[in-house]
Amino acid sequence: MRSRGSGATIEAPISIYEVHFGSWLRSADDPHRLLTYAEVAPRLIDHVQTMGFTHVEFLPMMEHPFYGSWGYQVTGFFAPTSRYGSPQDFMALIDALHRAGIGVLLDWVPSHFPNDAFGLAQFDGTHLYEHADPRLGVHPDWGSLIFNFGRHEVRSFLASSAEHWLSRYHVDGLRFDAVASMLYLDYSRQPGEWLPNVHGGRENLEAVSFLQQLNIGIYADHPGVQTMAEESTAWPGVSRPTDVGGLGFGFKWDMGWMHDTLAYMAEDPVHRRYHHDQLTFRQVYAFTENFVLPLSHDEVVHGKGSLLGAMPGDEWQKFANLRLLLGYQFGQPGKKLLFMGSELGSEREWAHEGGLDWALLGRQRNAGLCRWVADLNRLYREQRPLHQLDTDPSGFEWVQMDAPEISVLSFLRRDAAGHSVLVVCNFTPIPRHQLALGVPGGGSWIELLNSDATDYGGSGVGNLGAVQAEPVAWRNRSHTVRITVPPLACLFFRPDPAS
Repeated sequence: MRSRGSGATIEAPISIYEVHFGSWLRSADDPHRLLTYAEVAPRLIDHVQTMGFTHVEFLPMMEHPFYGSWGYQVTGFFAPTSRYGSPQDFMALIDALHRAGIGVLLDWVPSHFPNDAFGLAQFDGTHLYEHADPRLGVHPDWGSLIFNFGRHEVRSFLASSAEHWLSRYHVDGLRFDAVASMLYLDYSRQPGEWLPNVHGGRENLEAVSFLQQLNIGIYADHPGVQTMAEESTAWPGVSRPTDVGGLGFGFKWDMGWMHDTLAYMAEDPVHRRYHHDQLTFRQVYAFTENFVLPLSHDEVVHGKGSLLGAMPGDEWQKFANLRLLLGYQFGQPGKKLLFMGSELGSEREWAHEGGLDWALLGRQRNAGLCRWVADLNRLYREQRPLHQLDTDPSGFEWVQMDAPEISVLSFLRRDAAGHSVLVVCNFTPIPRHQLALGVPGGGSWIELLNSDATDYGGSGVGNLGAVQAEPVAWRNRSHTVRITVPPLACLFFRPDPAS
């Protein structure tokens, strides 16, 4: 608890493993039985440590009547779900993760609540927690109820819930779900279905004030924790201080990056040259917020299939594309989040009624993908250029972003001392030999990781461990390296300090 703050700053390597507790692991004897907090804890800790993630983020663990809501239809804002054990058992799980050096984040849902009669709806026979007018009080998408953020009693209730998880359960951060639905009065509504604010606008001023006040209180009372917003619009200053008009969150999920990148990766490589801007556009806004780059549960449900299944090509190309996607994610500025099962190369869409298919690790390509994720996490932690300036534009520089005809991207990541890591991505199945790229220094550049290595299930094309920088100017850089870039691959290089 005393040391957790150093592992969650904007300069720290934060790599989050997103988990739905009930479907991470099931009993081998009875796959329909939900395992307890105590039963899952040792296996989860071992896997997270092996994979190198710094944090676990649980989908909502607060009590919820409908298991199929994945926890997002909360009725018990102060109670962990009894499906897996007692409150003390949940505390023991968090404590065990902490003792293993793993941070714990919880999804928290202040945006809505279900209308079950045993919950908060018409709690005392009146619309106590929600607005009476359905234009303000009912979510059209979910049929759930919206908190009346203008009531001090409601704000106190929600703030007390957040405080409860932080103080009594010692969680290291809260990820606020569906923040966009809180911010806009016309969220998912047609004209005439919503009421404007006192100024005639569509902003929910009471919700904005509540979020600002809550973030101020959390950071004042709990140094070392972080709040994160799932906010899918261009609302300005989500992760900026409240004294400059921001909402006061520590981080914001970059939903745009997730959607653009996955849409690009779903294209057949022969067509990717026409969608190059889906990769490069992010740098227009990459440092306007403190971003987390999520590949979350939202992308492996509702008919979308698994991440592996969303990749084009035959089986070899699917795995190569997925390794490339994950390498690109870890190379980009921003903290990382990966939903459970993606590291296994799951072939089917996530289903909450069963456990992950751990038998996949008996296959060579799946085991290779798992090793790739573990090595990406290790590299991300060890190489400061890959994390220290995640939120600072001085930590990123394009090397080549204007080669759509070959679908290759390359860029430099830097730390505060000026040390560099070169990231090169080839989004086609055609190897690029002797690709010339400019670098800021001479000597030997070590190949740190190569997603096409045979250990990961690749074809073994590479650069024999290093390339030499020639004193030949390339664009605005003093030296040139000539790199073999394997098919559908991501490579990381750094200068050899001994050369």
